[in-house]
Amino acid sequence: MTTSSQRLASVDALRGLAVAAMLLVNNPGDWGHVYAPLEHAAWNGWTPTDLVFPTFLFIVGVSLSLAMGARIEAGQGAALRSVVVRRALRILVLGLVLHAVAWSLMDKPAFRVPGVLQRIGLCFGLTGLIAIQWRARGQWAWMAALLLGYGVLLLWGGPLDKAGNIASRVDAWIFGPHGYEWDPVTGWGHDPEGLVSTLGGLATTLLGWRCGEALRQGQLRRLAAIGVIAALWGWGLDAIGIMPINKNLWTPAFVLWTGGVAALALLVAHRLIDRQGFPAIGRSFGVNAIAAYAGAWLCTVLLEGFGLMAPLYANGFGWVSRLAGPDAASLAFAVAFVLVWAVIVRVMDKRRIYIKV
Repeated sequence: MTTSSQRLASVDALRGLAVAAMLLVNNPGDWGHVYAPLEHAAWNGWTPTDLVFPTFLFIVGVSLSLAMGARIEAGQGAALRSVVVRRALRILVLGLVLHAVAWSLMDKPAFRVPGVLQRIGLCFGLTGLIAIQWRARGQWAWMAALLLGYGVLLLWGGPLDKAGNIASRVDAWIFGPHGYEWDPVTGWGHDPEGLVSTLGGLATTLLGWRCGEALRQGQLRRLAAIGVIAALWGWGLDAIGIMPINKNLWTPAFVLWTGGVAALALLVAHRLIDRQGFPAIGRSFGVNAIAAYAGAWLCTVLLEGFGLMAPLYANGFGWVSRLAGPDAASLAFAVAFVLVWAVIVRVMDKRRIYIKV
C-alpha cells in the first residue's frame, strides 16, 4: 500500500456533480416556479435535491481518507493536525465572508452565522482530527455515538416539528436573529445548517471517511455492504416511525439513508470511471469545488444586490416562459447558470488553475 495521497477521477467527478447540482437548485430564475424534484422537502421526507449536500459532505470524508489515510498509517498523523485545522478554519471563514457580502448588498435584516461552508469547515476539521486520533474501531464508535446520542436528543427533546424540535430551540438561543429564520416576538428560530444538526453532518462525513478507507484499500464489497446496510437502516427508521428522514434536522435516519445512497453512487462511479474508463463527467467542477461554489454564490449576490437579476431573467428567459411556461423558464435559467460556470471551471482545469481554500 502506498503512503502517498491518492486522487481518483471518480471522486472528483462525484464531488463535481454534487457542486453542479448545488448551483442548479440554488439558482432558479424564479423561486415561485420550481419543479418539485428541484425543491427540498418541506419538512419530513426527501426529494432528489435533499441528496445533494449530504453527498458533498460524504465526499469530503472520502477525499480526506484518500489524502490522509496512508499518511496516518505511516505515522505522520501528528504533522497533519495543523494542516486540517488551518484548512477547516479557512473554509469556515470563507463562508462567513460570503454571508457578510450578502448581508451588505442584499439588505438582509441580520448577518447569518451558520451556513453551508461553515458546516463543511466544521465537519472537515472534526473528521480529520478524529481520523488522526482514532483508528477504525474508534471512528465507528464515534459515528455510532453521534447517531445514537443525537437521535436520543431529538426524540427526548420535544416534538420533531419545525417549531418544537430541540435543535431549532438551541440554535435559536445561540444565534437569535443571526440564523436563517427568526421571529423576535416569539423567540422562535430555525437554521437548516444550525450548530446542533451539524452533529448529523459530522456523522455523514465520518461515514464518508470509512467508505473512503474501503475504497482506498480496494475493499469494494465492504463499500457495497456499507451502502446497502446504511440505506436500509435509514429507510427503515423512517418507515416504521422511529425517526423521520429530515434534512433540516439532519436526523440519524437522514444520515444513514443519504450516506448509503452516496456510498453506492461512489461504488458505481469508481467501477465505471476508474476501472472501465468512462468519462469523468463533472471532474472540472470537482477539482475546483469550493471555488466554484463560492464564485457562484458571489455572482448571485452581486446580480441581486445591484438589481440585475430580475431584468436578466425577464429579458433573457421571458421567451421560454411564453413558450413552455414559468417553471420551464425558471429551470432554463438555472441550467444556463450551471453551464456558464461549467465553462469557467473547464477553462480553469485546462489551464491547471486550482484554487484551494
